[in-house]
Amino acid sequence: MLSTLINKELKSIIQSPKFVGSFAVCSILILLSVYIGIVEYRTAVAQHEAASQLVDEELHQATSWSGLSTKSYRAPDPMQIFVSGVNYDIGRWSSIDSDEGVKLRHSAYSDDPIFAVFRFVDFAFIVMFVLSLMAIQFTYDAVNGERESGTLKLVFSNAVPRAKYLIAKCAGSWLGLALPLGIPILLSLLLVIGMGVPLDSGHWIKLSILIALSLLLFTFFIFLGVFMSTVTRRSSVSFLVALLVWVGLVMIIPRAGVMAAGGLVDVPRDAQIEAQRDAYANEQWAQFIKGVTANDTSCATTHQEVNDSLRVVMENDINRYEARLREENRLKKINQENLAWGLARLSPASAYQLAAMSLAGTSTEAKAVYEDAMEEYRTQFNQYVTAKQEESGQSPGIRIAMQIENGETKLSVDASRDRDGLDVSDRPRFSPPPVSLAEAFGPTIPDFGVLCFDILLVFAAAFVAFLKYDLR
Repeated sequence: MLSTLINKELKSIIQSPKFVGSFAVCSILILLSVYIGIVEYRTAVAQHEAASQLVDEELHQATSWSGLSTKSYRAPDPMQIFVSGVNYDIGRWSSIDSDEGVKLRHSAYSDDPIFAVFRFVDFAFIVMFVLSLMAIQFTYDAVNGERESGTLKLVFSNAVPRAKYLIAKCAGSWLGLALPLGIPILLSLLLVIGMGVPLDSGHWIKLSILIALSLLLFTFFIFLGVFMSTVTRRSSVSFLVALLVWVGLVMIIPRAGVMAAGGLVDVPRDAQIEAQRDAYANEQWAQFIKGVTANDTSCATTHQEVNDSLRVVMENDINRYEARLREENRLKKINQENLAWGLARLSPASAYQLAAMSLAGTSTEAKAVYEDAMEEYRTQFNQYVTAKQEESGQSPGIRIAMQIENGETKLSVDASRDRDGLDVSDRPRFSPPPVSLAEAFGPTIPDFGVLCFDILLVFAAAFVAFLKYDLR
């Protein structure tokens, strides 16, 4: 009996005129988004390699260890092909020097704002917006549509249990929509392999988890459509109600949660943090220069060397102050994000998006992870530069000579430059922060729980509503 009902539902979906059109559109979108993602990934890899080579050339052409600086770049990851997240919003590189803290700059959208208008259409976007809407489109009239056509009374004239009928409706709809969509997903994975995208075992596991998440979200909206068809008498009403619920779950609740968190938890802007840091640094430098000037003598010829140990202490103090400011700001951001994600998770679509971004490493946490790794590299690089200065006999500071001739004061600056260039072959190199599979999967566990709970909840609601449904 159950298999007969499932086969009936499968045939009804596959023979529907809208099935071919919807399936074709979704297939084209999935394949096109993956192809564009591969092209963007290749471009990002080429840019990353070119920028790294340019940094190497600039370091080799440097002629003095004093004030030597470099840049570090974020490395592209193949998972951004499927889930772009905030990958194009956060900066791509940061300067590494002793004067300024780490800050990611120049995001893809800041360089090309035109692409930020309509954003990037990736696999996660298609699942959350297109496939979820398609699931509702095919199930909003699952029960009341048959009542309107008169087949519902005919089916139950054979003493069919209501539980079996509802399960057959859900299972048939799921199989009729999910299995055909596996074809473009499989073709997309073959496209990734064929175009030579480097995927290791960890990437394949993440992709498998991402597909499982997509199926869970897809299942929720199928059950939601069935539920709407059991609480309304007319299919036109159930479609409008289901559409309103879809808009609320996919578009309104995620944004409302973020806006509410932004109003409840105040987080200073980066510009405010930089202004506080600059004000403190200017005050420290003013005191330092005042102290150096006070120690000057009035001899005709005076050679004054900046006290390097005091300068290093002052710079370390400025760095500690900036680190404290940024740590306080980060804690406020974490509290704000936790509140925003907690409110947004009232929607299963938000839970899916957050889990997908965590798996792909394109969540908001990616910025903090990279900046922490770059800050650690900054410390290593500065220690390397200081050690090289001591080995070469160059002073870490600048030697300023003041001489009075014929009543005129002349200043000369000696930076002890090596005109043959520097040997930086043994310098420490920046490595992208490793993220283990457990670290990527761990944050998605609550989202899996939210999706499973929502699926059970909406199915139970549909079951209870259908038990009371008037078949006439």
